[in-house]
Amino acid sequence: MSSHVPQSPVGLLQHAGAQIVLIVSGGGSEVISQLLTQGGASKIILEALVPYARTAMTELLGSEPRNYCTDQVARQLAVTGWQRSIKLSREIGNNVGVAVTASLRSVNPKQGQHRIHVATHHIQGTRTATLLLKNNLRSRLEEEHVAALLVLDVLIGTFTTNIEYPWRRELESLLVEGEDIVREQYMAPITWQNLFSADELVIPIETNVPAELHRVSARTQDKLIFSGSFAPLHEGHLAMARLAEEIAERSVEWELSVCNVDKPMLDYIEVSRRAEQFKGKNLWLSRAPTFIEKIQAFPQSTFVMGADTYKRLIDLKYYGGSQEQLRIAMQTICQKARGLIVFGRVQNGTFENPEDFNVPAALREVTYFVSEREFRLDISSSNIRANEK
Repeated sequence: MSSHVPQSPVGLLQHAGAQIVLIVSGGGSEVISQLLTQGGASKIILEALVPYARTAMTELLGSEPRNYCTDQVARQLAVTGWQRSIKLSREIGNNVGVAVTASLRSVNPKQGQHRIHVATHHIQGTRTATLLLKNNLRSRLEEEHVAALLVLDVLIGTFTTNIEYPWRRELESLLVEGEDIVREQYMAPITWQNLFSADELVIPIETNVPAELHRVSARTQDKLIFSGSFAPLHEGHLAMARLAEEIAERSVEWELSVCNVDKPMLDYIEVSRRAEQFKGKNLWLSRAPTFIEKIQAFPQSTFVMGADTYKRLIDLKYYGGSQEQLRIAMQTICQKARGLIVFGRVQNGTFENPEDFNVPAALREVTYFVSEREFRLDISSSNIRANEK
């Protein structure tokens, strides 16, 4: 930046052309007034949201988190803000979503560590900062001020690397020994940016697979595709893949969609963490949250899935309640997918056999049902995540 760059937060953000949606889950709300009381804020702030009620937060996230004050929730909210900023400004440029979720001093004694999680997301990268505060050292207003300064620091840092601005010096002066800001960022390669900006529907990801295999994978047709959220990838997935490879007589290639029908897009840090699980495997990133979009991304391919995914194929909820849309979807699947390999799963202690589902005859004809005798492994990503808490 030149020497003529303004020194106020709003001036700097206006100079950068920022278009901001700010989401504050209660704690940290001072940053709203810090920005809106400065001249020129209307040129950069598109919207400020305060989802204080749990129901409001759940509506933004698409599901209820186990813990509302985490780095992951801050990143999810930042992506939600980024998506809203694009919708409101009708462009993808210097749009940014910034979010803060904090557990600060309150009337009732706070259980656990006082903490602040801040995240920003824009087309070039995802950035986070976490600060653990010494409990009962400050008043609520003092903790709010620290949170506001941290939000400004992360937001400005999204657009400039200059670290000499007054609010950063003030923030550092307010911290005591043992209070350290933990920062993380992931700057996305251009291929990822093309995917997030909807210029690409699907891209291959380098996961240390030999170059000759990646050359084979350059085509998206006629694959054996195993799609999922893989949070985390576990032995059940790997066992399903091995059996599917025997059935289809080809290697599984994995697909992770950065989009979800009911939730915000994944942020870059989350995508990089999940991709890290696929070392030595062929992995694709896509913007294909629905099965019909996956068929478009991987035409004439065979798809591996569990009983829960198979059941969603015939759920009217995903077709706007329209029987006609469901009929068209079934027709598309039967015509454009080479086949489906479907595994049963344990649900509420009982093995759920997809062969017992009431599905259209045409869909049944293109489905290979893996029997309980062939495969049963009582494990799920949800249970693994629950046990990690």
